[in-house]
Amino acid sequence: MPQKPLAPSFEELLDSARYHALHLEMRDIYAVGEEREVYDTFLREGTVPGYESEFWSGWVPLVERSVARGVKVRRARIVSEPVTDYIRFEHAITDANCRAGEEVRWLPRQRASALALPGNDFWLIDDRIVRWNLFSGDGEALESDHTDDPHALKLCAEAFNAVWDLAVPHVDYRI
Repeated sequence: MPQKPLAPSFEELLDSARYHALHLEMRDIYAVGEEREVYDTFLREGTVPGYESEFWSGWVPLVERSVARGVKVRRARIVSEPVTDYIRFEHAITDANCRAGEEVRWLPRQRASALALPGNDFWLIDDRIVRWNLFSGDGEALESDHTDDPHALKLCAEAFNAVWDLAVPHVDYRI
């Protein structure tokens, strides 16, 4: 039985995008290690790193060069209300995502009840590949997976568009 090819790195995936990179987030808590110090500072002081900070040094150039090529980078977040501290943190740092060129929207979870959603967060690149972002129950990132299965591509495209249509633009979403 042939082995599944290794997943391309996220940077390779985004650099390969020609039309769109769509990201759907559905968790209320992420325990992403590289954010720990910044998140703890936010909880203590209510501050977040600036756009030019080291925290954004990997993400901002990647998004900016994608957007410069004409790629639409869109992120939708389904969140429970009242929001968790982690979602308050995400909301506070999202201005930098938007400044880099991402479009971001928020959907209160109670408005998503009738939507068919995949079981995991994902990135959909040009309707040709899905990168599944996998997490443990306590929010720790696990190794990602990917697929080009037509059924998964269709599910993710339809799910993202349904969420996007109902969601509130970042500038209008209040927590």
